[in-house]
Amino acid sequence: MKIYISAIFMVATIAFYAQETNDESQKWSAGRPDGHAPISVMGDHMHGKGEWMFSYRYMYMNMDELKQGSDDASFDDALANYMVTPTNMPMNMHMLGAMFAPSDKITLMAMFNYLSMEMDHITRMGGTFTTESSGFGDIQLAILYKFFNKNQQTLHGQLGFSIPTGSVTESDVTPASAPNETELPYPMQVGSGTFDPNLSLTYLGQNESISWGSQIRGVFRFGENDREYRYGNRYSLNNWFAIKTSNWLSVSARLEGLIVGEIEGVDPNLNPMMVITADTNNSGGTYINSGIGVNTYISKGALKNLRFGFEFGYPLYQNLNGIQLQTKETLTFGTQYSF
Repeated sequence: MKIYISAIFMVATIAFYAQETNDESQKWSAGRPDGHAPISVMGDHMHGKGEWMFSYRYMYMNMDELKQGSDDASFDDALANYMVTPTNMPMNMHMLGAMFAPSDKITLMAMFNYLSMEMDHITRMGGTFTTESSGFGDIQLAILYKFFNKNQQTLHGQLGFSIPTGSVTESDVTPASAPNETELPYPMQVGSGTFDPNLSLTYLGQNESISWGSQIRGVFRFGENDREYRYGNRYSLNNWFAIKTSNWLSVSARLEGLIVGEIEGVDPNLNPMMVITADTNNSGGTYINSGIGVNTYISKGALKNLRFGFEFGYPLYQNLNGIQLQTKETLTFGTQYSF
């Protein structure tokens, strides 16, 4: 929490002094391919009074092989203490978003998502099986407030919360439960089960051919869900820059630091000795993630203000609590249209 507050103060201070030393006649503009952040960054921009934007994003994330702390671990390491270990987990997420600006200072945002996941397992006896889950996740609502926009720089804050519309009781058949279904471990649930507020602060800057940005974000978990647990808090610091190669294309690079807290509480339907994903000691960690992306922008004609974005993400560092599947590649595609 102290790191999160310090980062907010640092971003705000840098932005404040930057606006005081530059030419105040110029404004930061979204009307260029790098006018939006890499497609994986949410709540990165605002809109002018009366403007709408609708967006669609698709994200694929692959988790494969194990880590214990920051070291690679084998399946045998996990099976020495558990009856079952996952070996691979691909996840697909579809996200629909809407933004509307009732004024130049305020933008409202809503996001809906649908998730589908598979998890492959191996047992201590050498057997294998796969479980699946899918469904609509938690709905995200937020209000964004612009503090300033001048000297080709802008700063805005976001206050949001999630509505626990996603299920925390997803079930499937396993060898131990056949022919009946049994509740799946925490990573296979599509919702949080709790109302989770979030705060963020985003700073953006640009010149004729280059743009840059920084976003500090925190997701805070309170209370417990119906299964008597809550996910850990999340703190992230995203930094990126982009080069405008033409009026319609930009390329970007991104670096993110992410801290995820451990799950607190225990689902009484899960046996933490059965599989590593049912043990809350094997949750949360510290990550440094990278991303390389492209953004396109149509500035005129019938499709004016239509955008397409793509980013390839890969972790540079992972230090996981306990023993867990490690994150591998993340692919994000998206389109945005404003009017």
